[in-house]
Amino acid sequence: MNLSKTSGINKLNKIWVDEYHESTRFGLRGKKILEEESEYQKITIFDSDRYGKALLLDHCWMCAENQEKEYHEAIVHPALTSAEKIEKILIIGGGDGGTAKECLKYNELKQIDMVEIDQKVIQLSKKYLPCIGGGCWEDSRLNVIIGDGIKWVKNTKEDYYDVIIIDSSDPKGAAKGLFNQIFFRNCHRILRTNGVFSAQTESPESFQEIHINAVKLIRSIFKYADPLYGNMPLYPSGYWSWTFASKKSQRYLHPIPERSSQIVSKCNIWSPRWQKGSFEAIPAQIERELKT
Repeated sequence: MNLSKTSGINKLNKIWVDEYHESTRFGLRGKKILEEESEYQKITIFDSDRYGKALLLDHCWMCAENQEKEYHEAIVHPALTSAEKIEKILIIGGGDGGTAKECLKYNELKQIDMVEIDQKVIQLSKKYLPCIGGGCWEDSRLNVIIGDGIKWVKNTKEDYYDVIIIDSSDPKGAAKGLFNQIFFRNCHRILRTNGVFSAQTESPESFQEIHINAVKLIRSIFKYADPLYGNMPLYPSGYWSWTFASKKSQRYLHPIPERSSQIVSKCNIWSPRWQKGSFEAIPAQIERELKT
C-alpha cells in the first residue's frame, strides 16, 4: 500500500469528539480508545492529534497528556507555596493523579489523603494516562481512599489538614454536593489556622454565574478568598478559574521564597510572577459582581 493511500485511511479513521455547552462546542480530532460506564458516570479515553490521550467524564473534557500542567500547577502551587506547613494535604477528587503528582514535588509533605468517589477513573487513568499521575501512585505518602468526599470532610476532626484541594468536575452528578455551604463549612473546620484552601471554580465566561456564586460562597465562609485566572484551552471558552482561601490573611497571595525557589524549576506554568499576574487578572465585571 502506498503512503498516500495509508495516510488517507488514517484520516478516515479519525473522528471529532466534542464537549457541548450552550450552543458552543469544544472538540479534538483523534481516535476513541474506550468508553465505559462506571457506577457514577460515563468515562471516555480519547487519543487526540493535538494534546495526546485525554479523559472525558460524562462527555466533558477533564485532562489531556499535553495540556494538564495548565490546570494542575494552577490548583496546587499557590496553596502549597504559601501555607504555613504542608505536612498533611487533602485532595477531593483528582482521580487522574495530576494534582497529587504536583503536591508530591514538595519534600516537606508527609501525607496526602486523596478521596476519589470513582475507582474506575483511577484504574483507567493509571492504564491509559500514566504520565499525568507520574509516579504518584507508587509514592508511600499518597493514601488513596475510594469514597465520598462530602462524608470524608464531615467526619474528619477539626484543624487536621494544612492544605485542602477540591479538584472536582463541574457541579453536577457526583460533584454537585461539592459546591454548597455545608461542604465548604466542613472544609473550613478541618483546615488548620494558617492553612490554605484551593478549589477549581469554573470559567468566568462559560459558567459566569456558577463562578461568581462559588467565589462569594467561599468568601462568606473563609475570611479571605480570591480567584486566580488562567488558560485551559481544552475547557469551554479556554478560560478558567481557581479560588484560594484562608482564615487569617491573604497568605495564598505570597509564596514563601524558600519553597518557591525549590519548586519553580520543576514547573511548566507556575512561577511567583505568573501567580501574581493571574490573581490580578480579574475581569472588571467579575470584580464588581463580587463586591455586591
